[in-house]
Amino acid sequence: MKADPFVQARLLELQALDTRLQQIDHARTRVPQIAALAEARTRLQQVSDDVVRVETGLSDIRREVERAESDVQQVRDRAARDQARLEAGTGMTSKDLTSLQHELQTLARRQAELEDVEIEVMERQEGAEARLTELTTERDAAQAEVDRLTAERDTAVGDLDAERVEVERPRADLVGGIDDKLLALYDRIRDSSGGLGAAEFTHGRCGGCRLELNPVDVSAIERAASDEVVRCEECGRILVRTHTES
Repeated sequence: MKADPFVQARLLELQALDTRLQQIDHARTRVPQIAALAEARTRLQQVSDDVVRVETGLSDIRREVERAESDVQQVRDRAARDQARLEAGTGMTSKDLTSLQHELQTLARRQAELEDVEIEVMERQEGAEARLTELTTERDAAQAEVDRLTAERDTAVGDLDAERVEVERPRADLVGGIDDKLLALYDRIRDSSGGLGAAEFTHGRCGGCRLELNPVDVSAIERAASDEVVRCEECGRILVRTHTES
């Protein structure tokens, strides 16, 4: 393949541009905030799940408190009615009075038991409410961290995207000045060799693989016509001769 030496030299400009674009694309996936944001989101999800779990448990406990309060109130109401009947004593026999006193004693014990249950449930409610407050604070802090990292990531990625636009801007003009066949060869090599399709050949060394070529290959390259497209025998990349070898 033949190409004007000036056109071949443009490959180095194109390669430098494509290398920078590749670096920007790589940097875009390695923005530090990306990994930190993933961890922060995991933490936020964990705390949010805990909040939901505690809220669900607290809802159940509150229903227990309502039932306990209702049970205590029912016993209190019953005891108040019995006490009123006992104090009135109207139309009651001695046996009725004794039975009523016994029931009041039973109700008193029952009320004490239910009040103990009520206190225990209310203590659990207080504990759950305190835990919910703690978790809500943690969730808010985790959300704030996610928001902060998201903003920092967006800024970092936005800066890289803006740089990419600027770097890529002259590419069309560069590509337009390179023969289609030479460009196709460059793209094919670049795709198969980690993004490097053309490299400078200086002092018997390939700028792509960084290897010093053997004297036979160097001699062949030096004898080749200036418009001959030569390639590295080691890595296959296009070698651009920018000055006369000695």
